[in-house]
Amino acid sequence: MALRPKPTVTLKADAQCPSHSRADVTIRDLAFAIDEPTERGGTNAGPTPTDTALGALIGCTNVIGHKCATRLGVDIGHLAISVTCRFDRRGVTLAEEIDVPFEAITQTVLSDGTATDQELQTVAREVEKFCPLAKLFAGAGTELTTIWRKA
Repeated sequence: MALRPKPTVTLKADAQCPSHSRADVTIRDLAFAIDEPTERGGTNAGPTPTDTALGALIGCTNVIGHKCATRLGVDIGHLAISVTCRFDRRGVTLAEEIDVPFEAITQTVLSDGTATDQELQTVAREVEKFCPLAKLFAGAGTELTTIWRKA
């Protein structure tokens, strides 16, 4: 009898925060720093919290993109993903509360696989349905645009 994966799991992360700007995060058996650049009082030991969120979107698009492509039988090959974001800094500077700090994100996904443009658009629609980070940003009110095309 095959084991069925649990539909809901508990994710866990811990951090030691040796300064006002740095968090040394541990997830599973991995450790990394989240920090501010030196010009904002940090030590630049890692990406900022907001940079980390954008990196998470890229990573999620890659993973879910490949899962969707595999399920569809589409060869997307390797992906090159770039993100640009219009970010309202008034919240992080404590100037005022901002409901949607990540105002707009444009993500460009370049595929070097044999998939046609039409197949890439099918993968893109599936990724939009299943990528938890894309859903997180969209649900928060971010204008999220993702463009898939051949490299």
